Amino acid sequence: MIQTKKWLVLGVSMTLVAGLLAGCGGKSTPNASEGTETASNANQPHKGKKLTVYLGNLPLGNTLKTMIPEFEKETGMKVEFQSFAEDQLSQKLSIQLTTQASVPDVFMLRPPQEAKLFAKNGWVYPLDELARQDADYDFGDFSESATQANVVDDKLIGIPVLLDQTVVYYRKDLLEKAGIAVPKTLDELEEAIKTLHDPKKEVYGFVARGQRSALVTMVAPFLFSEGADFMQGDKATVNTPEAIKGFGRYANWLKNYGPPGVLNMAFPQAWGIFAQGKAAFFIEFSSSYTNGTDKEKSVVADDIGYAVFPTGAAGSKPVSASTWALSINANAADKDAAWQFIKWATSKKMVGTLQKEGNPGVRDSVWNDPESTSAFPAELVEVTLENSKIGIGHDRPQVISVGEAREIIGDIVVKAMLGEDIQAAADKANKDFQALIDKEKLK
Repeated sequence: MIQTKKWLVLGVSMTLVAGLLAGCGGKSTPNASEGTETASNANQPHKGKKLTVYLGNLPLGNTLKTMIPEFEKETGMKVEFQSFAEDQLSQKLSIQLTTQASVPDVFMLRPPQEAKLFAKNGWVYPLDELARQDADYDFGDFSESATQANVVDDKLIGIPVLLDQTVVYYRKDLLEKAGIAVPKTLDELEEAIKTLHDPKKEVYGFVARGQRSALVTMVAPFLFSEGADFMQGDKATVNTPEAIKGFGRYANWLKNYGPPGVLNMAFPQAWGIFAQGKAAFFIEFSSSYTNGTDKEKSVVADDIGYAVFPTGAAGSKPVSASTWALSINANAADKDAAWQFIKWATSKKMVGTLQKEGNPGVRDSVWNDPESTSAFPAELVEVTLENSKIGIGHDRPQVISVGEAREIIGDIVVKAMLGEDIQAAADKANKDFQALIDKEKLK
Protein backbone atom coordinates (compact mmCIF):
# COMPACT_ATOMS: atom_id res chain seq x y z
CA MET A 1 0.00 0.00 0.00
CA ILE A 2 2.82 2.36 0.88
CA GLN A 3 4.55 1.46 -2.40
CA THR A 4 1.31 2.09 -4.31
CA LYS A 5 0.89 5.54 -2.71
CA LYS A 6 4.49 6.31 -3.48
CA TRP A 7 4.03 5.59 -7.17
CA LEU A 8 0.71 7.43 -7.20
CA VAL A 9 2.33 10.56 -5.80
CA LEU A 10 5.20 10.22 -8.23
CA GLY A 11 2.77 9.77 -11.11
CA VAL A 12 0.80 12.82 -10.15
CA SER A 13 4.00 14.83 -9.78
CA MET A 14 5.26 13.75 -13.18
CA THR A 15 1.90 14.56 -14.71
CA LEU A 16 1.98 18.04 -13.20
CA VAL A 17 5.53 18.63 -14.43
CA ALA A 18 4.66 17.35 -17.88
CA GLY A 19 1.61 19.57 -17.89
CA LEU A 20 3.66 22.58 -16.92
CA LEU A 21 6.28 21.81 -19.55
CA ALA A 22 3.61 21.23 -22.15
CA GLY A 23 2.00 24.50 -21.14
CA CYS A 24 5.27 26.35 -21.55
CA GLY A 25 6.01 24.67 -24.85
CA GLY A 26 2.47 25.17 -26.07
CA LYS A 27 2.67 28.92 -25.60
CA SER A 28 5.76 29.40 -27.76
CA THR A 29 3.89 29.28 -31.07
CA PRO A 30 1.00 31.59 -30.02
CA ASN A 31 3.53 34.07 -28.61
CA ALA A 32 5.27 34.31 -31.97
CA SER A 33 1.92 34.76 -33.68
CA GLU A 34 0.83 37.35 -31.16
CA GLY A 35 4.10 39.21 -31.69
CA THR A 36 3.49 39.35 -35.43
CA GLU A 37 -0.08 40.47 -34.84
CA THR A 38 1.07 43.14 -32.40
CA ALA A 39 3.60 44.45 -34.91
CA SER A 40 0.91 44.46 -37.59
CA ASN A 41 -1.46 46.37 -35.34
CA ALA A 42 1.28 48.88 -34.59
CA ASN A 43 1.79 49.48 -38.32
CA GLN A 44 -1.93 49.48 -39.03
CA PRO A 45 -3.58 50.93 -35.90
CA HIS A 46 -6.79 51.68 -37.82
CA LYS A 47 -7.04 48.33 -39.59
CA GLY A 48 -10.63 47.38 -40.38
CA LYS A 49 -11.98 50.91 -40.08
CA LYS A 50 -13.98 52.54 -42.86
CA LEU A 51 -13.63 56.10 -44.15
CA THR A 52 -16.02 58.00 -46.38
CA VAL A 53 -14.35 60.58 -48.62
CA TYR A 54 -16.06 63.17 -50.84
CA LEU A 55 -13.94 64.30 -53.79
CA GLY A 56 -14.38 66.96 -56.44
CA ASN A 57 -14.96 65.65 -59.94
CA LEU A 58 -11.78 67.16 -61.36
CA PRO A 59 -8.54 65.63 -62.68
CA LEU A 60 -6.88 65.67 -59.26
CA GLY A 61 -9.80 63.90 -57.61
CA ASN A 62 -10.10 61.37 -60.42
CA THR A 63 -6.38 60.54 -60.22
CA LEU A 64 -6.53 60.25 -56.44
CA LYS A 65 -9.40 57.75 -56.67
CA THR A 66 -7.32 55.35 -58.74
CA MET A 67 -4.63 55.32 -56.04
CA ILE A 68 -6.87 54.69 -53.02
CA PRO A 69 -6.24 50.90 -53.12
CA GLU A 70 -2.63 51.72 -52.25
CA PHE A 71 -3.79 53.54 -49.12
CA GLU A 72 -6.09 50.66 -48.19
CA LYS A 73 -3.22 48.19 -48.51
CA GLU A 74 -0.91 50.34 -46.38
CA THR A 75 -3.39 51.01 -43.57
CA GLY A 76 -5.85 48.13 -43.62
CA MET A 77 -8.68 50.66 -43.80
CA LYS A 78 -11.45 50.71 -46.37
CA VAL A 79 -12.34 53.89 -48.22
CA GLU A 80 -15.71 54.63 -49.74
CA PHE A 81 -15.41 57.62 -52.04
CA GLN A 82 -17.98 59.67 -53.89
CA SER A 83 -17.30 62.27 -56.59
CA PHE A 84 -19.31 65.39 -57.30
CA ALA A 85 -19.14 68.38 -59.63
CA GLU A 86 -18.09 71.60 -57.84
CA ASP A 87 -21.55 73.01 -57.11
CA GLN A 88 -22.99 69.57 -56.32
CA LEU A 89 -20.18 68.94 -53.85
CA SER A 90 -20.86 72.25 -52.09
CA GLN A 91 -24.58 71.48 -51.87
CA LYS A 92 -24.00 67.93 -50.63
CA LEU A 93 -21.55 69.08 -47.98
CA SER A 94 -23.89 71.84 -46.80
CA ILE A 95 -26.69 69.32 -46.29
CA GLN A 96 -24.52 66.75 -44.54
CA LEU A 97 -22.60 69.14 -42.32
CA THR A 98 -25.60 71.26 -41.34
CA THR A 99 -27.19 68.16 -39.81
CA GLN A 100 -23.93 67.40 -37.96
CA ALA A 101 -23.60 64.09 -39.78
CA SER A 102 -20.39 62.15 -39.16
CA VAL A 103 -20.15 61.37 -42.89
CA PRO A 104 -18.10 62.23 -44.85
CA ASP A 105 -15.00 61.85 -42.72
CA VAL A 106 -12.82 63.68 -45.25
CA PHE A 107 -13.84 66.03 -48.05
CA MET A 108 -12.47 68.43 -50.63
CA LEU A 109 -13.41 72.09 -50.36
CA ARG A 110 -12.52 75.30 -52.20
CA PRO A 111 -10.70 77.51 -49.65
CA PRO A 112 -10.99 80.85 -51.53
CA GLN A 113 -14.73 80.34 -51.91
CA GLU A 114 -15.76 78.34 -48.84
CA ALA A 115 -13.14 78.48 -46.07
CA LYS A 116 -14.72 81.26 -44.01
CA LEU A 117 -18.22 79.78 -44.33
CA PHE A 118 -17.14 76.30 -43.25
CA ALA A 119 -15.04 77.63 -40.38
CA LYS A 120 -17.78 79.96 -39.10
CA ASN A 121 -20.31 77.13 -39.11
CA GLY A 122 -17.96 74.81 -37.22
CA TRP A 123 -17.95 72.23 -39.99
CA VAL A 124 -14.19 71.63 -40.13
CA TYR A 125 -11.75 70.18 -37.62
CA PRO A 126 -8.60 72.29 -37.01
CA LEU A 127 -5.51 70.52 -38.35
CA ASP A 128 -2.77 72.62 -36.75
CA GLU A 129 -1.49 70.06 -34.27
CA LEU A 130 -1.83 67.12 -36.64
CA ALA A 131 -0.01 68.84 -39.50
CA ARG A 132 2.56 71.03 -37.81
CA GLN A 133 3.80 68.66 -35.11
CA ASP A 134 4.54 65.70 -37.38
CA ALA A 135 8.20 66.10 -38.39
CA ASP A 136 7.99 63.36 -41.03
CA TYR A 137 5.08 65.13 -42.71
CA ASP A 138 7.14 68.33 -43.14
CA PHE A 139 4.34 70.89 -43.28
CA GLY A 140 6.96 73.58 -43.86
CA ASP A 141 7.38 72.18 -47.37
CA PHE A 142 3.99 73.57 -48.37
CA SER A 143 3.96 76.89 -50.23
CA GLU A 144 3.41 79.57 -47.60
CA SER A 145 1.28 81.81 -49.80
CA ALA A 146 -0.89 78.95 -51.05
CA THR A 147 -1.56 77.86 -47.48
CA GLN A 148 -2.95 81.26 -46.45
CA ALA A 149 -6.46 80.65 -47.78
CA ASN A 150 -6.68 77.54 -45.58
CA VAL A 151 -6.14 79.52 -42.38
CA VAL A 152 -9.21 81.14 -40.81
CA ASP A 153 -8.97 82.91 -37.44
CA ASP A 154 -5.47 81.48 -37.02
CA LYS A 155 -6.72 77.90 -37.45
CA LEU A 156 -5.65 75.57 -40.26
CA ILE A 157 -8.90 74.18 -41.67
CA GLY A 158 -7.55 72.27 -44.67
CA ILE A 159 -4.43 70.97 -46.36
CA PRO A 160 -3.95 72.53 -49.82
CA VAL A 161 -3.91 70.07 -52.71
CA LEU A 162 -4.03 72.15 -55.89
CA LEU A 163 -1.90 75.20 -56.74
CA ASP A 164 -3.12 78.03 -58.94
CA GLN A 165 -1.17 81.15 -59.86
CA THR A 166 -1.45 84.21 -62.06
CA VAL A 167 0.50 83.75 -65.30
CA VAL A 168 1.05 86.08 -68.24
CA TYR A 169 0.66 83.95 -71.37
CA TYR A 170 2.04 85.54 -74.52
CA ARG A 171 2.70 84.84 -78.19
CA LYS A 172 6.44 84.29 -78.59
CA ASP A 173 6.23 84.58 -82.37
CA LEU A 174 4.55 88.01 -82.25
CA LEU A 175 7.02 89.43 -79.75
CA GLU A 176 10.02 88.10 -81.66
CA LYS A 177 8.75 89.47 -84.97
CA ALA A 178 8.19 92.92 -83.44
CA GLY A 179 11.48 92.84 -81.53
CA ILE A 180 9.73 93.24 -78.18
CA ALA A 181 11.31 91.87 -75.00
CA VAL A 182 9.09 90.14 -72.46
CA PRO A 183 7.65 93.02 -70.36
CA LYS A 184 8.92 93.32 -66.79
CA THR A 185 6.67 96.19 -65.67
CA LEU A 186 2.99 96.93 -66.15
CA ASP A 187 3.89 100.07 -68.11
CA GLU A 188 6.07 98.00 -70.46
CA LEU A 189 3.28 95.46 -70.86
CA GLU A 190 0.84 98.22 -71.76
CA GLU A 191 3.18 99.51 -74.47
CA ALA A 192 3.63 96.00 -75.87
CA ILE A 193 -0.14 95.48 -75.91
CA LYS A 194 -0.62 98.73 -77.85
CA THR A 195 2.10 97.82 -80.35
CA LEU A 196 0.78 94.32 -81.08
CA HIS A 197 -2.90 95.27 -81.18
CA ASP A 198 -4.00 94.72 -84.78
CA PRO A 199 -7.78 94.23 -84.93
CA LYS A 200 -7.84 94.35 -88.75
CA LYS A 201 -5.94 91.06 -88.69
CA GLU A 202 -8.03 89.80 -85.78
CA VAL A 203 -5.09 89.96 -83.41
CA TYR A 204 -5.97 91.83 -80.24
CA GLY A 205 -3.39 93.18 -77.84
CA PHE A 206 -4.95 91.72 -74.71
CA VAL A 207 -7.59 89.29 -73.54
CA ALA A 208 -8.75 88.26 -70.07
CA ARG A 209 -12.01 87.69 -68.26
CA GLY A 210 -14.49 90.53 -68.70
CA GLN A 211 -17.57 89.02 -67.11
CA ARG A 212 -18.54 90.85 -63.92
CA SER A 213 -18.03 88.11 -61.32
CA ALA A 214 -15.44 86.07 -63.18
CA LEU A 215 -13.03 88.97 -63.70
CA VAL A 216 -12.43 89.59 -59.98
CA THR A 217 -9.80 86.87 -59.63
CA MET A 218 -7.91 88.20 -62.66
CA VAL A 219 -7.99 91.86 -61.63
CA ALA A 220 -6.67 90.90 -58.18
CA PRO A 221 -2.94 91.02 -59.07
CA PHE A 222 -3.48 94.43 -60.71
CA LEU A 223 -4.67 95.70 -57.32
CA PHE A 224 -1.98 93.91 -55.31
CA SER A 225 0.82 95.18 -57.54
CA GLU A 226 -0.29 98.77 -56.98
CA GLY A 227 -0.41 98.29 -53.21
CA ALA A 228 -4.18 97.77 -52.94
CA ASP A 229 -6.46 94.95 -51.80
CA PHE A 230 -10.18 94.28 -51.60
CA MET A 231 -10.25 94.88 -47.85
CA GLN A 232 -8.04 95.58 -44.86
CA GLY A 233 -9.33 93.83 -41.76
CA ASP A 234 -13.05 94.60 -41.66
CA LYS A 235 -12.76 97.67 -43.87
CA ALA A 236 -13.61 97.70 -47.59
CA THR A 237 -10.83 99.32 -49.64
CA VAL A 238 -11.89 99.07 -53.28
CA ASN A 239 -12.08 102.85 -53.82
CA THR A 240 -8.55 103.85 -52.75
CA PRO A 241 -6.28 105.59 -55.29
CA GLU A 242 -4.20 102.41 -55.58
CA ALA A 243 -7.27 100.28 -56.20
CA ILE A 244 -8.60 102.73 -58.79
CA LYS A 245 -5.29 102.53 -60.64
CA GLY A 246 -5.44 98.73 -60.72
CA PHE A 247 -9.09 98.51 -61.74
CA GLY A 248 -8.61 101.28 -64.30
CA ARG A 249 -5.66 99.66 -66.02
CA TYR A 250 -7.45 96.32 -66.35
CA ALA A 251 -10.64 97.97 -67.65
CA ASN A 252 -8.77 100.14 -70.17
CA TRP A 253 -6.80 97.22 -71.58
CA LEU A 254 -9.95 95.17 -72.14
CA LYS A 255 -11.92 98.12 -73.50
CA ASN A 256 -9.27 99.49 -75.86
CA TYR A 257 -7.25 96.41 -76.81
CA GLY A 258 -9.57 93.49 -76.16
CA PRO A 259 -11.71 91.45 -78.57
CA PRO A 260 -15.38 92.19 -79.30
CA GLY A 261 -17.78 90.82 -76.70
CA VAL A 262 -15.16 90.73 -73.95
CA LEU A 263 -17.72 91.90 -71.38
CA ASN A 264 -19.38 88.49 -71.68
CA MET A 265 -16.19 86.47 -71.45
CA ALA A 266 -15.38 84.20 -68.53
CA PHE A 267 -12.54 81.70 -68.35
CA PRO A 268 -13.53 79.41 -71.29
CA GLN A 269 -14.24 82.21 -73.77
CA ALA A 270 -11.05 84.12 -72.97
CA TRP A 271 -8.97 80.96 -73.35
CA GLY A 272 -10.70 80.30 -76.66
CA ILE A 273 -9.59 83.68 -78.04
CA PHE A 274 -5.97 83.11 -77.06
CA ALA A 275 -5.87 79.49 -78.24
CA GLN A 276 -7.23 80.61 -81.63
CA GLY A 277 -4.26 82.94 -82.01
CA LYS A 278 -6.35 86.09 -81.69
CA ALA A 279 -4.53 87.77 -78.78
CA ALA A 280 -0.93 88.72 -78.07
CA PHE A 281 -1.19 88.67 -74.27
CA PHE A 282 -3.49 86.76 -71.97
CA ILE A 283 -3.66 86.73 -68.17
CA GLU A 284 -5.13 83.62 -66.55
CA PHE A 285 -4.42 80.93 -63.96
CA SER A 286 -1.58 78.46 -64.39
CA SER A 287 -3.59 75.27 -63.83
CA SER A 288 -5.39 75.74 -67.14
CA TYR A 289 -2.24 75.91 -69.27
CA THR A 290 -3.12 72.74 -71.23
CA ASN A 291 -5.87 74.71 -72.99
CA GLY A 292 -3.03 76.35 -74.88
CA THR A 293 -0.63 73.42 -75.29
CA ASP A 294 -3.20 70.90 -76.53
CA LYS A 295 -2.73 70.96 -80.31
CA GLU A 296 -6.25 69.70 -80.87
CA LYS A 297 -7.58 72.87 -79.20
CA SER A 298 -4.85 75.43 -79.83
CA VAL A 299 -3.32 76.78 -83.04
CA VAL A 300 -0.54 78.49 -81.06
CA ALA A 301 0.59 75.50 -79.00
CA ASP A 302 4.20 75.85 -80.14
CA ASP A 303 4.33 79.63 -79.72
CA ILE A 304 3.20 80.18 -76.12
CA GLY A 305 5.46 81.88 -73.61
CA TYR A 306 4.95 82.17 -69.85
CA ALA A 307 5.93 85.14 -67.69
CA VAL A 308 5.68 86.35 -64.11
CA PHE A 309 3.14 89.12 -63.54
CA PRO A 310 4.87 92.48 -64.22
CA THR A 311 5.74 94.93 -61.48
CA GLY A 312 3.57 97.87 -60.51
CA ALA A 313 4.13 100.57 -57.91
CA ALA A 314 4.24 97.92 -55.15
CA GLY A 315 6.22 95.32 -57.09
CA SER A 316 5.08 92.09 -58.70
CA LYS A 317 2.22 90.56 -56.71
CA PRO A 318 0.70 87.61 -58.57
CA VAL A 319 -1.86 85.31 -57.02
CA SER A 320 -0.38 82.08 -55.65
CA ALA A 321 -3.21 80.25 -53.94
CA SER A 322 -4.71 76.88 -53.17
CA THR A 323 -7.95 76.40 -55.08
CA TRP A 324 -8.75 73.03 -53.44
CA ALA A 325 -7.97 71.47 -50.07
CA LEU A 326 -8.70 68.34 -48.04
CA SER A 327 -10.48 68.82 -44.71
CA ILE A 328 -11.79 66.71 -41.84
CA ASN A 329 -15.43 66.80 -40.79
CA ALA A 330 -15.69 68.28 -37.28
CA ASN A 331 -18.09 65.44 -36.45
CA ALA A 332 -16.04 62.61 -37.95
CA ALA A 333 -16.05 59.54 -35.69
CA ASP A 334 -12.29 58.95 -35.84
CA LYS A 335 -10.34 62.07 -36.68
CA ASP A 336 -6.95 60.37 -36.42
CA ALA A 337 -8.00 57.80 -39.01
CA ALA A 338 -9.28 60.63 -41.22
CA TRP A 339 -5.95 62.42 -40.81
CA GLN A 340 -4.09 59.32 -41.96
CA PHE A 341 -5.88 59.60 -45.31
CA ILE A 342 -5.04 63.30 -45.71
CA LYS A 343 -1.48 62.70 -44.58
CA TRP A 344 -1.09 59.99 -47.23
CA ALA A 345 -2.80 61.98 -50.01
CA THR A 346 -0.67 65.08 -49.37
CA SER A 347 2.66 63.39 -48.61
CA LYS A 348 5.70 64.33 -50.68
CA LYS A 349 5.53 61.02 -52.51
CA MET A 350 1.85 61.36 -53.42
CA VAL A 351 2.04 65.04 -54.38
CA GLY A 352 4.93 64.21 -56.69
CA THR A 353 3.01 61.31 -58.22
CA LEU A 354 -0.11 63.41 -58.74
CA GLN A 355 1.94 66.22 -60.28
CA LYS A 356 3.42 63.85 -62.86
CA GLU A 357 -0.18 63.43 -64.04
CA GLY A 358 -0.48 67.19 -64.56
CA ASN A 359 -1.97 68.18 -61.18
CA PRO A 360 0.04 71.19 -59.86
CA GLY A 361 1.03 70.43 -56.28
CA VAL A 362 1.41 72.81 -53.36
CA ARG A 363 4.67 71.41 -51.96
CA ASP A 364 7.74 73.45 -52.90
CA SER A 365 9.89 70.32 -53.15
CA VAL A 366 7.96 68.88 -56.09
CA TRP A 367 8.59 72.01 -58.17
CA ASN A 368 12.32 71.58 -57.61
CA ASP A 369 12.20 67.94 -58.70
CA PRO A 370 12.74 67.45 -62.48
CA GLU A 371 10.84 64.17 -62.45
CA SER A 372 7.78 65.70 -60.78
CA THR A 373 7.72 68.64 -63.21
CA SER A 374 8.20 66.57 -66.36
CA ALA A 375 4.59 67.14 -67.46
CA PHE A 376 4.94 70.94 -67.38
CA PRO A 377 6.63 73.39 -69.79
CA ALA A 378 10.06 74.31 -68.39
CA GLU A 379 9.30 78.04 -68.63
CA LEU A 380 6.09 77.57 -66.64
CA VAL A 381 8.00 75.71 -63.92
CA GLU A 382 10.35 78.70 -63.56
CA VAL A 383 7.39 81.07 -63.31
CA THR A 384 5.75 78.84 -60.70
CA LEU A 385 8.86 78.80 -58.52
CA GLU A 386 9.11 82.60 -58.64
CA ASN A 387 5.39 83.09 -58.02
CA SER A 388 5.60 80.90 -54.93
CA LYS A 389 8.18 83.30 -53.47
CA ILE A 390 6.34 86.56 -54.17
CA GLY A 391 2.69 85.55 -54.53
CA ILE A 392 -0.42 86.57 -52.59
CA GLY A 393 -2.51 83.76 -51.10
CA HIS A 394 -5.98 84.98 -52.07
CA ASP A 395 -7.62 86.02 -55.33
CA ARG A 396 -11.01 87.29 -54.16
CA PRO A 397 -12.58 89.03 -51.15
CA GLN A 398 -12.11 87.01 -47.96
CA VAL A 399 -15.70 87.02 -46.78
CA ILE A 400 -18.45 84.43 -46.36
CA SER A 401 -20.70 85.67 -49.18
CA VAL A 402 -17.97 85.51 -51.81
CA GLY A 403 -20.35 85.38 -54.77
CA GLU A 404 -22.19 88.53 -53.72
CA ALA A 405 -18.92 90.34 -53.04
CA ARG A 406 -17.56 89.43 -56.48
CA GLU A 407 -20.63 90.87 -58.17
CA ILE A 408 -20.26 94.13 -56.25
CA ILE A 409 -16.55 94.51 -56.98
CA GLY A 410 -16.62 93.28 -60.57
CA ASP A 411 -19.14 96.01 -61.35
CA ILE A 412 -16.37 98.62 -60.99
CA VAL A 413 -14.54 97.22 -64.03
CA VAL A 414 -17.72 96.67 -66.03
CA LYS A 415 -18.89 100.26 -65.52
CA ALA A 416 -15.46 101.61 -66.39
CA MET A 417 -15.47 99.59 -69.61
CA LEU A 418 -18.88 101.03 -70.44
CA GLY A 419 -17.51 104.55 -70.08
CA GLU A 420 -18.90 105.43 -66.65
CA ASP A 421 -16.88 107.31 -64.05
CA ILE A 422 -14.65 104.76 -62.33
CA GLN A 423 -14.30 106.69 -59.06
CA ALA A 424 -18.07 106.95 -58.69
CA ALA A 425 -18.44 103.26 -59.48
CA ALA A 426 -15.75 102.36 -56.94
CA ASP A 427 -17.28 104.58 -54.24
CA LYS A 428 -20.65 102.86 -54.66
CA ALA A 429 -19.05 99.42 -54.69
CA ASN A 430 -17.06 100.23 -51.56
CA LYS A 431 -20.21 101.32 -49.75
CA ASP A 432 -22.08 98.17 -50.78
CA PHE A 433 -19.14 95.92 -49.96
CA GLN A 434 -18.75 97.52 -46.53
CA ALA A 435 -22.45 96.90 -45.86
CA LEU A 436 -21.91 93.23 -46.72
CA ILE A 437 -18.91 92.99 -44.38
CA ASP A 438 -20.87 94.64 -41.56
CA LYS A 439 -23.85 92.33 -42.09
CA GLU A 440 -21.63 89.26 -41.82
CA LYS A 441 -20.14 90.53 -38.57
CA LEU A 442 -23.62 90.61 -37.02
CA LYS A 443 -24.41 87.00 -37.88
